[in-house]
Amino acid sequence: MADFDHRLFLAATAAAVATPNVASGLEATKIMDWQTMSLDARNAAFNNVAHVGPDIARQKTEAWAAESAKLREQRPKHLNLAYGQGERTKWDLYPASDPKAPCFVHIHGGYWQRGSREIFACLADGVLARGWSAALPGYTLAPDASLTQITRELRTAFDWLSAQSASHGIEGPVIISGWSAGGHLTAFMLDHPKVAAGLSISGVFELAPLRDSPHVNDKVKLTEVDIESLSPIRLPGVNKPLAIAYGTSELPAMIGSSRDFHAYRSQSHLPGPLIPIVKTNHFTVLDELRSPNGSLTRAVVRLAEDSAR
Repeated sequence: MADFDHRLFLAATAAAVATPNVASGLEATKIMDWQTMSLDARNAAFNNVAHVGPDIARQKTEAWAAESAKLREQRPKHLNLAYGQGERTKWDLYPASDPKAPCFVHIHGGYWQRGSREIFACLADGVLARGWSAALPGYTLAPDASLTQITRELRTAFDWLSAQSASHGIEGPVIISGWSAGGHLTAFMLDHPKVAAGLSISGVFELAPLRDSPHVNDKVKLTEVDIESLSPIRLPGVNKPLAIAYGTSELPAMIGSSRDFHAYRSQSHLPGPLIPIVKTNHFTVLDELRSPNGSLTRAVVRLAEDSAR
């Protein structure tokens, strides 16, 4: 991966469902010249809302928000716990009856410029039904924060969790999950001492193409330093279990991102499966996390088991 050409955009083809040749790391992808693509093509490559349709994306988001509001109303005791000085630098905690139960931490998505912990609380439904604890951190959004600042905030958040979670009835091992931008942040936070394992869902692990995608970078404003220091596929692999999931009906670029990152980790024999969720898109893939028996909920449970060995 060290010789990756930053000028090239990597998009998986439909035929790239076979396991990549990890000797090269990228042989299962189609390499396109990002600089010769039109602005519309650049925007479309990672535009998940446009891919599924704005109405469908809005309906799913509104449904998550409504279900999350119910959960927060039912369990208000440990909400809005500040870990920093910002308006959004807060935790929502949902302790289990057993303090030693595993804790599921979910980092929300929205291309680092949208979303909130309040909207995505319902994604903890599956693990809460299994008797786990759950926790969701917020973070300052772009353009008010750079991606570097966002990652620093989350490190502070997990430092706070290490120091304060026991006082809120959470003492078990932490398994982190994240979707979309949160999938990227999950991979980036895997090395924190508080984290035992992770599940990255539909993440972007090479940031260079997003620099040329105006619908993302007009607000995120990625710099070369951001790209070099915050792209998980450019960083040393973390020897903890990391499951990497994606929907098979997602954009080819999103599929390629997950497959390439799994191949990159596989080169170093780092643990964690690649999980394609059949016939799901960037939004419906999360249905498998909300159910106690959903494939992604089961993956989270297996991560806890694997990390305890």
